[in-house]
Amino acid sequence: MIMLDDFCASHSIEISFIHSLEENGLIQTIVVNETLCIASGELPKLEQITRLHQDLNINPEGIDAISHLLSHIEEMKQEIVNLRNRLNFYEEE
Repeated sequence: MIMLDDFCASHSIEISFIHSLEENGLIQTIVVNETLCIASGELPKLEQITRLHQDLNINPEGIDAISHLLSHIEEMKQEIVNLRNRLNFYEEE
C-alpha cells in the first residue's frame, strides 16, 4: 500500500485531484488505519495519470477518455498478436 499523502507531497498535487480521479472511476483508494492509500499495483497508472495532468494540463474527464482509448489500443494490439499467431500457424502448413 502507498499512502496518498506521501504520493501527493512527492508529486506536488492536491489530494482533491486524487478524489476526483476516484469519483471518475480511474483509481481505487483504500482506507488503512484512517489513512488514504492506493494499492501498489495501481501506482504506475496513478503516476501516468499524474504526468498527463501536470505535463499536459488534462483534467480528470479528459484523462478518463485517454485512459479508455489506451485500454482499447492495448486490446487491439493483443488481438493483432493473436491473429498473427493464427496466420503463422496456417502459413507453416
